[in-house]
Amino acid sequence: MSDPRGASALANRLVRLGFSQYEARTYLGLLTHGELTGYALANQTGVPQPKIYETLRRLLDRGAVVRTTARPARYVAVSSDTLLASLEEDFLTRVRQVREELARLPQATVEEPQGIARRLASWESVLEQALAAIHAASTKVYLSGRSPELAALSAAVNEASHRGVTFVIVHFGPLPFTAPRGRTIRHASTEGTLYPSHRAHHLAVVADAQRVVWAFARDGLTWHGVAADDEVLATGIKGYIRHDLMIQRIYADLPEELTQLYGPGLLELANIASGRADEVTTDVPAARAET
Repeated sequence: MSDPRGASALANRLVRLGFSQYEARTYLGLLTHGELTGYALANQTGVPQPKIYETLRRLLDRGAVVRTTARPARYVAVSSDTLLASLEEDFLTRVRQVREELARLPQATVEEPQGIARRLASWESVLEQALAAIHAASTKVYLSGRSPELAALSAAVNEASHRGVTFVIVHFGPLPFTAPRGRTIRHASTEGTLYPSHRAHHLAVVADAQRVVWAFARDGLTWHGVAADDEVLATGIKGYIRHDLMIQRIYADLPEELTQLYGPGLLELANIASGRADEVTTDVPAARAET
């Protein structure tokens, strides 16, 4: 593969999703090089010849690759979207099964400690906690994030919506799934305006006003965050999402007026909030004077 370091990191992520190292390298080899024989694939990926066909059989069984010809046997990888959708569906099914089995298990009544936050240091851990929060929700979920991060939650959002869970969503960029029950609004005020912070990504999830996930990647790649069952933290993050939603609703109703007052992308408001405004104010006048 053209980027050995990147391919190795990606293979390790597939291993965390249940692949063996040989399976990950074999799948990525087919995905990047197209249709290959086992012999050619072994040469491309470095998977030993004695192991390549055994590995291909396992990938065939899990639906990650398809055999296109018999003599000689050639293989192609299914698309990454198809593979990830299958893995996500399988994960959701297993989570539901375990939840049902645990519900039938007699359990001692122990009050769970509140306010214990779990630090998150990768996108995989952020996604795991976000999915778990949505799966456990019974009434309402608040969501905020960019399209790529929200897309990873699409199956969980759809499943929860069908269970009767209501969603309040602020989305940056197009909504990557059909709007669920509840309210969704696009964060349109900053679109078309370049901010230094636009390379940053974030994801906020609040489920049932109790379970919360807050994470960000300043460079768009390196994720850090926190997950907790904490009403105080959940209230704070929910308030942040609600405030953003209200601002965007006002902007949707009065885009020209607000742009005239605060500039493209409401930049003047952003400068005030970040302390970069040219003037220092100690109070806010009741109305802006006409000039």
